[in-house]
This record gives sequence, structure tokens and C-alpha cells, in this order.
Amino acid sequence: MSSPRVIITGGSQGIGRAIALAFARRGARVAIAARSSDRLDEVVAEIDRLGGKGCPLQMDVTEDGAIEGAVYRAVEHCDGVIDVLVNNAGIFDVQPFDKQSPAGWRRMLDVNLTGPFLVTREVIDSMFASPRGHIFNIASEAARRGFEGNSAYCASKYGLRGFGDAIRLELAPRKIRVSTVYPGATDTTIFDKLPGTWDRSRMNKPEDVAAVVLAAYDAGPDQNVDDLDVPKRQ
Repeated sequence: MSSPRVIITGGSQGIGRAIALAFARRGARVAIAARSSDRLDEVVAEIDRLGGKGCPLQMDVTEDGAIEGAVYRAVEHCDGVIDVLVNNAGIFDVQPFDKQSPAGWRRMLDVNLTGPFLVTREVIDSMFASPRGHIFNIASEAARRGFEGNSAYCASKYGLRGFGDAIRLELAPRKIRVSTVYPGATDTTIFDKLPGTWDRSRMNKPEDVAAVVLAAYDAGPDQNVDDLDVPKRQ
């Protein structure tokens, strides 16, 4: 089979970047999207050095018009067919429930839940021609259990899990797989400005998540890849 054709949101750093580089090592065409263009070109250069073909997409996952234009460019870059969509863009914040603002709540759901819906809706037609279509929704352990100070975040990630469960049933007849990935705390820049004390030495690395995604993409049709845990580091 030809090298995969991939779109990754939140692809300029952290988990998204690690997944992009993992696919690049397989010679993939990888379109990476991010709200800011600051690091996109740098990551595209890394993709190209590793043997892939990168394409930068400046895109806010909450804006329909931006999504439509970016996906159009990505599909062109991938010769009309998308094999893999990774819904990775997300935000995180810790707020006690009595301090959680309505605006912050809406923003969390807009990015973490409505964003994947909008992007998937725009990409899906270009996946129907893929011989091996696969959608990865990067969720969190917070999609499975509640965490103090994370009412908005947990709601968004529980919702993403439900979204994946539902479209998996709808897309199965089209031979498109849908995986929900449940990383624990992962050492990314999201913790740089977060209040509190965090032992980042014990966290997973973005490459751990990328390895789980690649293994699931390689999995045979008889293997269940619906829900993917990321092994914790010792």
C-alpha cells in the first residue's frame, strides 16, 4: 500500500508533532494544522527531513471557514484522499467548579469537542476513497473518570469519547476505523504555565502516544482498536 496521507490538528508541538514525525518516518504525506503559524514551518521541515512530505495549515478548529480552507489545501496535498485524521488539538485548564466561568466552559467545549466534530465533518468525504481510513480522537484519562478542578475538561473529553463511539458505528460499513486514545498526563508545554506542582519526570512523553497511534494504524482487521490506553512509564 502507498504511504499514508494524514491530517493532524494541533500538529505543531507536543503529541501532534510526535505523531506527525512518526508518520513522516514512513514517507507519509502529513498536513499539520495549528491555530498559530509560529512553529508550523519548523515541523514541516522536520517531516521533510525524515522522508515525509509536510504541509502547513493555519487553522482554528472552532472556525468553520478556516477549517474548510485548510482541509481543502490538505486534500490537495494528499492527492484527493485522506487515510488518517488525528483530532489532537485541545486546551486544558484547572478551575474549581465555583470559579469556572461560562466563557471558559464554552471555550473548552468549542475546542475539545466541537472542533473534532467540525474537522471530521469536513474531512470525511475525502476518507471514503481510502483503502484504510482511520480516525484517531486524542482524548484523556479524563474521558473515563472525573478529576477535581476539571469539570469543563472532563465534560469535553467524555463528550469526545461519546462522539467517537457513535461515529464508529456509522462509519464501520465504509471500512473507516475510529479509535479513541486515552493518554494520562503527558509532558508537553501545556504544563509550562499551569499552576500547581507537577512531577513531569513521571509523565508520559508525546512519543509514547505516537507509538500507540502507529501500532493501532498497523493493526489487522481482527484486532480491536476502539479504545487505546497509553502505557504508563515506570
